Amino acid sequence: MRRSRTGARRRRQAELALPQARYEADLARRQCDAVDPAKRLVAAELERRWNDRLVDGQRQEERVAAAADDRPDALETAEKDRLLALGADLETAWSHPGAAAETRKRILRTVLEEIVVPLAETRIERLLQWRGGDHTRLAVPRNRRGQHRWSTGADLHDLIRSLARQQSYGGVAATLNRPGRKTGRGTPWTQARVRSFRSKHEVPVHRPAEMAERGGLTLEEASKRLGVGKMTVLRLISAGTITASQVCKGAPWAIPEAQLSAIRTAELQSGRPRTSDLNPKTMYFQ
Repeated sequence: MRRSRTGARRRRQAELALPQARYEADLARRQCDAVDPAKRLVAAELERRWNDRLVDGQRQEERVAAAADDRPDALETAEKDRLLALGADLETAWSHPGAAAETRKRILRTVLEEIVVPLAETRIERLLQWRGGDHTRLAVPRNRRGQHRWSTGADLHDLIRSLARQQSYGGVAATLNRPGRKTGRGTPWTQARVRSFRSKHEVPVHRPAEMAERGGLTLEEASKRLGVGKMTVLRLISAGTITASQVCKGAPWAIPEAQLSAIRTAELQSGRPRTSDLNPKTMYFQ
């Protein structure tokens, strides 16, 4: 089969090159006829070129003739019987490791008579008419406007819309990638992909002052306001002393500012010392 394709390709190349060789020979002849005979050196050069083009054309005709004679050998009886058996067993022919995409297309063009696709309101029906009279009906749900196979789920829409109120494009991408959330195409999120998603789904642009307008503080802002480290604030959140919220795991904390004054007063009354180091070191023990 591979030898047959190679021979057909050589014949096609030779057939395409022959008209070009003939054109160049005819062009050289006309140039030679048009030159002034008194200019013997020019005339001799043009005549030499004409002869070369004639030789090239003759060689190209010989290549075409040789390619035409280069036909694939006749199939042996065993090979012929095996191909005929595949014709009667389409499942084996379709699933064969050597069946390329082009081979499967040829199989479909051979066995299918017609494909009728009537459109319904909520689904697409396909009626496959096979050669021989058999019919097969298939139905798939019809996408609503704006839907396609790469679309993301509604939960991810809501998540990005909520994260956009707290973070920039790069911050949203990092938060989504941390737990392994993917785009509709199964790729990691990037700053450009978050920007494209916001534009397509009309998600409001992030405003850095929005959380403060809602009376909320980030983890860093809360630690500075209390004069303690971030780990202390996280322990207060874990203990329930501070009621804070996250859009999802790994997202920024939203801490109500109104709770901090009460926490500071309680600490002063209890006389518990507060560290002045806002960024305490973390020690690891083996």
